[in-house]
Amino acid sequence: MADPRTSPPLSREGVLAAQSIIKEFQRKGDIHFTPILSSKFLNELASTPQTPEKFKGGPWEGNEPARPKLRLWFKAENLQKVGAFKVRGAFHATSRLMKEEGWVKSGGREKGVVTHSSGNHAQALALAAQTMGIPAHIVMPSISTPLKIAGTKGYGATIHFSGSTAAEREAVVADVIESTGATLIPPYDHPDIILGQGTLGIEIQEQVEELKAKAGKSGGLNAIITPCGGGGMLSGTALSCEGTGILVFGAEPEFEGADDCKRGLEVGKRIESVKTLTIADGLRTHVGTYPWTVIHDRRLVRQMFSVTEEQIKAALRLVFERMKLVVEPSAVVGLATVLFNEDFRKLVEEEADEDGWDLGVVFSGGNTSIEALGKLFST
Repeated sequence: MADPRTSPPLSREGVLAAQSIIKEFQRKGDIHFTPILSSKFLNELASTPQTPEKFKGGPWEGNEPARPKLRLWFKAENLQKVGAFKVRGAFHATSRLMKEEGWVKSGGREKGVVTHSSGNHAQALALAAQTMGIPAHIVMPSISTPLKIAGTKGYGATIHFSGSTAAEREAVVADVIESTGATLIPPYDHPDIILGQGTLGIEIQEQVEELKAKAGKSGGLNAIITPCGGGGMLSGTALSCEGTGILVFGAEPEFEGADDCKRGLEVGKRIESVKTLTIADGLRTHVGTYPWTVIHDRRLVRQMFSVTEEQIKAALRLVFERMKLVVEPSAVVGLATVLFNEDFRKLVEEEADEDGWDLGVVFSGGNTSIEALGKLFST
């Protein structure tokens, strides 16, 4: 992979430097400048106490429902190229790699790049490589959805199938590197990926401040919440908010231990293995080493929260029915936290002033199908 020592610093300044690269791709139409959306209905729902009946048999039974006041600002990365935020990191990392003189002189342009991914990063790197005119080799589990396999092939990548475990994927990647000389661009565990993903954090800060100013209101966001799988987007967003006073929170599924970042923070040690079949399939991985340094070691993420499968489905349904948006289950774990996690809601109630919070909520992607959604809601 590209030498992490040559990357810009993991800081807000590093994210701003990445933004200058992403803006050039946006200018050419290779990456979308995604919109900020809002919903009066979801603002009201988020600001309405839950009924005590919902707490029966759970950790909040017997507690007084929280009364947060929230205005939600949704960053619609589901409308991004390839249907997910992942293009930011892939384009940033690939463009920086192509500027490395030693990589070019050693035949890097001809050998291309390689990664392992079940979907969103696969398509993102395939598109980045196609745009920059270099080969892409993508290692995908054989159980990947046909939609994502077809999407990746559609961007001109060569697909190599593997087993579904991390060890099986990495073994095939090693074989590809040995046979082709391609350079690894990992899905999330690299500074260039993190800084690229963090550009969405800069955008949401600037967009919300501008929208509020147009409405005659001052100030910007109080906080941002993002989904967390490998942690690239969450740590990048945290870096984008460094020194601004904006709080950053992460959200995970709790099913079968998918909330490894939350559990790791509780014990003070990164959890290095996750095996879960949560419906939020984009979050079925453990937090990487570089994201962990930002989230845990530097304490740039205020707190992690987790939600149930039913809460994810409820949030998904609300987005479909009220916002008329196609999003994947992974994209709504942040919204599910805002609506249903009483620990988060109580925190907002206690820490916000009487005006409440302006909260950025990232919709990370929309790569799903009618068939998958039909199956999800029929169970």
